[in-house]
Parts: sequence; C-alpha cells; structure tokens
Amino acid sequence: MIRSLIGATLLASLPQNVLAQTIPAQMMPDMAMPGMTMPAEPPAAAANPAAPAAPSPPSTDRPMTMTMGDGLSTAGSGTSRLPGNDRMRGIHLSAGDWMLMLHGYAWGSWTDQGGPRGSREAFVQSMAMIEASRSLGDRVGLTLRSMMSLDPLMGERGYPDLFASGETAHGIALVDRQHPHDLFMEMSARTDVTIAGDDRLFVYAGLPGEPALGPSAFMHRGSARFDPEAPITHHWFDSTHITWGVVTAGYAAPHWQIEGSAFKGREPDENRYNIETPRLDSWALRATWNPSSAWSSEVSYGHLHSPEALHPDQNENRLIASSSYSAHGLDVTAAYSRKSVEPGRVLPAWLAEATYALTQRHALFGRFENVRNDELFERDEQLGLDPPLLGQPFRVSKFTAGYAYTVPLPRDLGVALGFAASAYAKSDRLDAAYGRDPHSLTIFAKLMLGQ
Repeated sequence: MIRSLIGATLLASLPQNVLAQTIPAQMMPDMAMPGMTMPAEPPAAAANPAAPAAPSPPSTDRPMTMTMGDGLSTAGSGTSRLPGNDRMRGIHLSAGDWMLMLHGYAWGSWTDQGGPRGSREAFVQSMAMIEASRSLGDRVGLTLRSMMSLDPLMGERGYPDLFASGETAHGIALVDRQHPHDLFMEMSARTDVTIAGDDRLFVYAGLPGEPALGPSAFMHRGSARFDPEAPITHHWFDSTHITWGVVTAGYAAPHWQIEGSAFKGREPDENRYNIETPRLDSWALRATWNPSSAWSSEVSYGHLHSPEALHPDQNENRLIASSSYSAHGLDVTAAYSRKSVEPGRVLPAWLAEATYALTQRHALFGRFENVRNDELFERDEQLGLDPPLLGQPFRVSKFTAGYAYTVPLPRDLGVALGFAASAYAKSDRLDAAYGRDPHSLTIFAKLMLGQ
C-alpha cells in the first residue's frame, strides 16, 4: 500500500515524455469521472472560475469504469455523488490500460480558539489519494482507491476546534478538539457492470471505506474547499467516511442512484496507524438525485451499532438529507441530520456552507452550523462545574467566515493563503465553561496537488 503511494507520487514527478500516455489537456485541471470522456472546459470558464458553467453534452462513449453519469455528477468520497460541476482538483495520468488520478494537500494552520476551553496551537492536516481505474471488458470496469493521511503525527488529541466532539484519546473523550484521521483513510475497490445504456450495477468494498450514509465527506466538498476547521457537526453528517469494513451495492443511472451498505458501526480506535478488524454489524440506505450538472441531493438512513467506545451499549440511528449546488463560481452545501441515540434521545443538526470564487485567485467562504450536543461534558475535569453538566444536551451555533488567495506554483501545485474567523451562540448555562463570548481565528497555508 505505502509502496504504491510512493510509486504513484514518483510517477507524477516524472517528465511527461516518460509516461505511456498523457491525459488530454482539457482534463488536467479537474478530476475526470473515472471511465468517462469529459467535455473540454470553455476558455472563459477556465480563465475565470466565477464564469457560468457550460452544460455538459451527453456522453457518446461506452463507460469503461465507475462513470457517474454523463457529466451530471462527479464522484465524491466513497460512493457518494457531487454535482457534475464540482470536480476534484488533481493530476491525471495514464499508464497502459490504467487511468490514474493523484490528489492531495498539506494544510498548515495556526489557530486561536478563545474562551477558557480554547487554546492556541499550530497543526498540519494532510491527505494523499491515488485512484486507478481500467476497463475489464466492454461492460465491466474496475476502480481502486487509496487514501492516506499523516494526521496521526499531530498527536492523539488532534487540533483545537471549539464545541467539536467525537472519538477518544488516552481513553478520554475528545471535546473541543478535532481528532486526527487514521493513516489509512481508504483502501477500496469498486466494480461497475453496465446493463443498459448508461445504467450500471456496482459493488464497492473498503477496509477502510465509506458506507452509503450522508453527503460526501467535508474535505471532498467544493463548498468546504478552504475552511481549515472540521465542522462541529462532523459526527452527525460524515463521520463514517473512515469505516473499518464496508460493503456497498447499488444501481447507478445518469440522474439518480440507489444503494445500500453493510458496515462496521464502531468509530476508529485510538491507534491511528493500525488496520482494524472488519465487522458488518450496521447498515445504511441512500438515494441520490442529480437533476443537472449543478445539483446533487441525497437522503440516507443508517443504523450504527455501538459507534462510541465510551458508550458501547448505545446504538445510533441517523436520518440525513443534504443538497449541493455548484455553478457560476459558487459551491454550496446545505444539510440536516437527525441523530437518534437509543433508547430515545434525539440530537438534530443543521449545516450550510459555501465557497465563492470572486476570481481565479480570490475566494470567500463561510459556514453556519447548529447542533444539539450532549457530549460537551464527559471528562473528569469537567464534573466540578456548578451545577454539574455531565451528559446534558446543549444547542450551539457556529458562524464562520473566511478568505483565501491561491498562488499558482509550477508542476500542478498551488498554495492557498487565508484565514477563517468564527463566532458562537450558546446557552448562558455554558458561560462558566466557555466564557460569555468565545470566538476563534485561524490562519492557514494549504499546499494543493492539482489546479
């Protein structure tokens, strides 16, 4: 696995004349949908991302791998769909019968999370993804995907993120911090079989992988491209993007997709470097609709068996609905989640986020979240509050606004420099723990592969 990652990265650094074949120039700026002939981007749109996106013409080629449907959608994380206009940046190569896509980033940040429970820290997030796809015949395609992260190097407690919660470090709940991702974020395979026209049956398996639950993970959404902090609603919408054991089967058509998954409900353990034992004890169903290349909407429901290590006797049921828009330089995602923790507590969450490209280099972004969270007080040092707040649910809102400037670099690299400022709305009962008016500021430099 690691050797494959290094090998593919070295391949990307070689001069183009040593490659078996290069991908056409019009496909280089964006991630082509695997196995699909992508239309050339109009010159006006290439020069200005804020220009209106041209509609994608119907495909006339037989899909050779996991085509996401005639330009109407783009592959997101796992088997999720994004709008066709929201294409992941990356480097595209071909070697023999294989089409390769390389994508990744290294994201250095310094944050000042205010209030008594905040802190000032510098940290680096990272991700590297390799996808390889090929045809196995006229109607069968294979896609292999590997995603890795060096997040474990930041330490077991991750980085400060006020009002975030989820997972553990040293056997203690992580609160007001975002946990690091595992070294192995995804190792998956997908097979597609064309049955009629552009309609396909597919089977996906990952160790780890992502089940059919919720929208595409936040780090893959164009609407969250420059936000340096994970959503505080991450464990309501897309926390299953690293799941140790997933099998998904579905039916994919150009305008819609239905799928079901069996997967391991327990969140990743504290050892971020290991490969965990798979278990299929949970399930999820998802339906996705793509009416045009600008829109993608999904509704999903999942039953998670014992997801929390500190609450092994509790199961969760999640009902999630989300919609994403991508056109005219604007990427938007809006989502709702209803998390039901058995035996009966309901914890809803709302999210709306957007990125707007003012020009090819300048972008504004923002996020609004509202969540009812009962995990803000779980550690021993938090029990001395008067009155004690252990396990009590509180509704919190977070407002984030930011700016990013992208500096182009040679050889398909770019650096985004920017900042994000956040303010919060909360119950007065939280003042003793968080202060009356907490706020946060994060500055960052994001090195990106692909432009």
